[in-house]
Amino acid sequence: MLKITGYPDRYSVAPGETIAFKISLEEGHDFEARLVRVRHGDCNPEGPGLKFPHVPTAIDGRHPGQPQRIDAGSYMQADGVPALGSAPFTFFAMLWPTLPSRGPQTIAAQWDPVTQRGFRIQMKEGGRLAVIVGDGPGRQAEFALRDGMLVRQWYAVAVAFEPVTGRIMLSQRPVKPYAHVFDTGFEEASLKVPLPPVEAPFLLAGCHQADGTVAEHFDGKIDGPVLLAGFHAPEEHQALLLSPQPAALEAKVIAQWDFAREIGSTKAVDIGPSHHHGELFHLPTRGMKGWNWTGEEHDFNRKSEHYGAIHFHHDDLYDAGWETSVSLVIPEELKSGPYALHVTCGDSDETVTRENYIAFFVRPPRRCAQGSRPLGSRPKLAMLAPTASYMAYANHGEHITARGAELAMNRLLTFGHSDVYLYEHPELGGSLYDCHADGSGVHYSSRLRPVLNFSPRYHSWLGGHGSALYQYNADTHLYDWLDHRGVDYDVITDEDLHEDGYELLRDYQVVITGTHPEYHSTRMWDAMKAWIDRGGRLMYMGGNGWYWRIAYHQTLPGVIELRRAEDGIRTWIAEPGEYYQSFNGEYGGLWRRIGRAPNVICGVGFIAQGFDVSSPYRRAPDADNPRAAFIFEGVPDEIIGDFGLIGGGAAGIELDCLATDLGSPPNMLRLASSVDHSPMMLLVNEEFGVVPPNIGGDTNPRVHADLAFGETPSGGALFATSSIAWCGSLSHNNYDNNVSRITWNVLKRFLEDEPFAVA
Repeated sequence: MLKITGYPDRYSVAPGETIAFKISLEEGHDFEARLVRVRHGDCNPEGPGLKFPHVPTAIDGRHPGQPQRIDAGSYMQADGVPALGSAPFTFFAMLWPTLPSRGPQTIAAQWDPVTQRGFRIQMKEGGRLAVIVGDGPGRQAEFALRDGMLVRQWYAVAVAFEPVTGRIMLSQRPVKPYAHVFDTGFEEASLKVPLPPVEAPFLLAGCHQADGTVAEHFDGKIDGPVLLAGFHAPEEHQALLLSPQPAALEAKVIAQWDFAREIGSTKAVDIGPSHHHGELFHLPTRGMKGWNWTGEEHDFNRKSEHYGAIHFHHDDLYDAGWETSVSLVIPEELKSGPYALHVTCGDSDETVTRENYIAFFVRPPRRCAQGSRPLGSRPKLAMLAPTASYMAYANHGEHITARGAELAMNRLLTFGHSDVYLYEHPELGGSLYDCHADGSGVHYSSRLRPVLNFSPRYHSWLGGHGSALYQYNADTHLYDWLDHRGVDYDVITDEDLHEDGYELLRDYQVVITGTHPEYHSTRMWDAMKAWIDRGGRLMYMGGNGWYWRIAYHQTLPGVIELRRAEDGIRTWIAEPGEYYQSFNGEYGGLWRRIGRAPNVICGVGFIAQGFDVSSPYRRAPDADNPRAAFIFEGVPDEIIGDFGLIGGGAAGIELDCLATDLGSPPNMLRLASSVDHSPMMLLVNEEFGVVPPNIGGDTNPRVHADLAFGETPSGGALFATSSIAWCGSLSHNNYDNNVSRITWNVLKRFLEDEPFAVA
């Protein structure tokens, strides 16, 4: 069991800036903290071992701690709505429930949990529309319809109140009725408890609790919620859905929220006369097709009135909201690189872990107004830490919850303390590979929460024979190699690149990637392409890079969005009509599907994936081209990388290859290609239309990684390893091996000032 966890308030921090750490203890009242530099996070005995050198700072020592909890679940809150119990009123909305079996769920409420006064409109277990009215402790009345709503079907619901007499009306009508299905309901009743006026916020999809949390969240879509003065029949709801609305009804609008407005924000716009705008918490999914979507337009930018729905989930999470436990001002002299706050609250053993590493990066100093850096010149090399990919995989729980995961891995999976903790704490939120409890895909992922697999001691379930490292921890193989070689380098992150654009890359001669730079925003893509076109030298040290297009929120820090549209390796598939990113209105999905295949950036593109064993490369004829002589200096071997900490070889997990039809420059040299892959290394599905009979690496010659090199017209160059497992081979035989030598030969030449020949 994991007894201590936490997260930083940012993944990238510059010298002179403050980073805050949010720590939660499961036992005890204090913890020990110290700063370490992350060099190597692989405890495999065949490798160099764990390397976390201590960096003395003011943060070293004991600090008070406490348990901190997460109040997950999205909802809307409108503080300005007046007390509704003073006169008759009606609530109308369109609902699309996704978990009617879970209950109770609050649809709308104006409720004071301390005095237990107000009302809650609910969906009871089984999907039945219900109302609870309270006038103090012990004075509550409840009424519900007999028949429930079906899952993933649209309903027009109406609830009317006459507060003084206790008269209420409940109505639910399916937009699409079915024969022999009883899901229509209409009832009027008189409750013995009158509805009092309550000065409390108006909520959708949740209800305030006495302990300060929000609970009873609604799972599903809500479209067009409106409050009307007066007791209205359900037939009048239809008139409200028309445009223009009848003037008589418009005059009675207390609040009418149009979720098709300002989709990229957290604001719920009230188009009524009083402008009781709401605030959305924990990022429910926007840009969702509404009850009236016809399929005639798939872009909410072009027909927003068909996208008036918001999808709420009880397991949505943006900001865990923990209190700061300890903070650190980054010393001006601290070298850029990967770091972690090592926290302990006692001794660990096989059953209990009382330590953790809260990872982050120290970036180079920010530019001053004149454009220069305040601390003088920087190294020629920048390592681009793929933090967008770390966020996409944050708390990846598919291996814990999905059936068939062991079949896909071709072995039994072992879970560590972090996996067990994640299973027991779903409120930590999932990754962009997971589904919500209602089966819908997770579109948003945030770093403002504990991310258990963003740690140099997390050992993933992926990998194969040897180490099971993936994402951040696999990248520590590269950090260790750079430090072993004595290379001076800066670390910049995806989020830095998105924020600063080309200016962040401008002064670097070489950029080296992590093992899996899969997720990129448009601003990141454009900045990297501009840098390459101006002579930059890119060392692509992984596989499956520049694959998915993402969006960063325009106002909220630390959150990304993904739409798994149309094609690609997808653990969930976006609904038709929901392919556009709500954060910025751009078309989502694969970069390849919008004409920017990965090959255009790094020369190669995704071709296959498999998670059992890794394979070596075999030297190709282009290796003897004089242009590649510097790469193979001291490397006469035909077989390259038949060793490694990840799967036993340098080519594994995910592979890329050259493809000029997708944008690989025709001058790229195929230096080597991987061989001897297993049947579990499978051709990716965007590579075929009709499923071929041979998609495994043992029978399909297209399943291979290409070690590739090519010059750019501006005197720069591209080098691609095309495999996630490549960096796991760098330390073999005390760093004396052909993978390490090839990588060093390339880096050494890339750091030289002499331009590459272009003729």
